[in-house]
Formats: sequence, C-alpha cells, structure tokens
Amino acid sequence: MELRHLRYFIAVAEEGSLTVAAEKRLFTAQPSLSRQIRDLESEVGVELMTRSARGIELTPAGRVFLDHARLALSQVEAATEAARRIARPAKPTFALGFLTGQEVDWLPETMRVLSDELPNIEITISSQYSPDLADSLMRGKLDVAFLRAEQNTPDLEYIVVAREPFVVIMPSDHPLAQSQDVDVNDLAGELFIGASEIATPMRTAIEDYLRASEVNLVPTHFIHNLTMAMSLVASTRGVALLPMYAENFLPWSVTSRPLRGTPPTIDLVIGYNKTNTSPLLKLFLSRVDGLIKRASQKR
Repeated sequence: MELRHLRYFIAVAEEGSLTVAAEKRLFTAQPSLSRQIRDLESEVGVELMTRSARGIELTPAGRVFLDHARLALSQVEAATEAARRIARPAKPTFALGFLTGQEVDWLPETMRVLSDELPNIEITISSQYSPDLADSLMRGKLDVAFLRAEQNTPDLEYIVVAREPFVVIMPSDHPLAQSQDVDVNDLAGELFIGASEIATPMRTAIEDYLRASEVNLVPTHFIHNLTMAMSLVASTRGVALLPMYAENFLPWSVTSRPLRGTPPTIDLVIGYNKTNTSPLLKLFLSRVDGLIKRASQKR
C-alpha cells in the first residue's frame, strides 16, 4: 500500500465523487483513479466504497478506514515536516495559526508573549478555518493555533482561552434590529442560516441551545465561515447565530443583536500537537496563563 492510495481514497471520500476528486483535487483521469481505488480495496480485502445515485458512499468498513487513513497520512506529513525543520539552518521558526478573524484580538497578545524571543526567531502567521488549522497542527505545519476544539484529533491538546457568546446576525433593516436584544422565540418563522458539518463545534452549540430553548429552527442554508455567513444574511434576508467576534467584520448591510437571557457560548482554544518538542512551544505554553489574563481584562 502506498501513500498515494491513501490520498486518493481520502479525496474521493471527502468529495463524494470520483469525477470531482479526479478533476479538481488530484488532477488525474477518472479511470486511473477508479483503478487505484480498486487496487486499494483489493489490498485491504474489503469493499470501502459503493456507487449510488447520490455519488460515492462509504461502507461501514470505509468509514473506519477513512479515520485511520487521515491519521496515518497526517503522521507521515508531521514526520516529514519535523525532519525538514531539523535540517533548516540557524533561525528557529514558530508557526502560528488563527481562526479567520481572531488574529485581530489575539495576534498582538501572542506577539507580546514572544517579545523576548522575536529577535532570534522567525514568526509565520496563517489565517484559516478551524478544521484546516487542526489538520495543520496534526501534520506539524503549525506550532500553535487559536481555533475550536475539533473532533477526531487524538494528537492535539487544547487550552480554553475564551468563552464567546453567540449573537443574532441579521440584515441592518430587519424589524428585529429595532430591539436592544432578541428573544430566540422571535426567530421562529424567520429564514434561518445554520452552521454546516464542517463547523461542527459551532453547529453543536447552536443545536444544543435551540433544543434547550424548545425552539424549532430548520436551517435553509448552511455556512462554515464568516464571509459566507455575511453574504447569505445580506442576500437572503435570513438570520444566523454566530460567535460575538463576528461583529468585528459586519458590512454596512448586516447588523447584530445580543440574545435575551443566557446565550449559548463556544470556546476559543489554543491547540498544539502533543508530539511537538519545540522549545519555543514549551516557552509559549508556560506563558499562556498570562496571555489569558490580559485578554480577559480587555473584555
């Protein structure tokens, strides 16, 4: 079994289509990709995928194999990245990642934590969606990331740095915008924009809150990032529940209001890989308590 077999299998599983995986992710011919998948199934000894009218579906064995394939590939890439880092000369690198939008609040504080070391190190910064950040941590491409606590990340440790309340996002001229706050029951009957499966922590927090409030809001659209959320709220005149940091990025056509009563919350965490032995990571983690304290005083 070769690594390319795992990459091909993961691509098809995530896209749900041999054609899409071949053309848009792997840049190969579909017959060749089909042959590679058949070779993989032959080596594993069980059927991993089935074709249906809805595209490619994983068998129970395929779902189990997918989790292990992702882990195996991430561990290989982490080993590769670790070897490359060791081989690089002189100046150490510390790679930071931020959930898109969170760098506004957390990058200055993080740089303060590392201020004593800045003359001697190279800092790299990336802004991504939370699942991508977790993946980069697993693969050894990031040392630290500010993200959500993602599922199925056994190599990662998380430290909660903030608990963010959700707010209601709506068009600026929406009738509910006349109120100082919004009762969740007032959202009944509104076109509701929910969180997609990609944004699992956010989706879970919203669904648990609606269930506890006994409010049945069936999403008409699903979003997994702020840009998509703002666009859909403005274009469909729907409403959404988003963490409060989204207020930093509202266009003129979209506004927010707090939820009446006790709103749902979602944790912002610092994530890092347990296998990362970087001295810079150790230094950063030793100063996290001070970072959290300073950030909480600003809120």
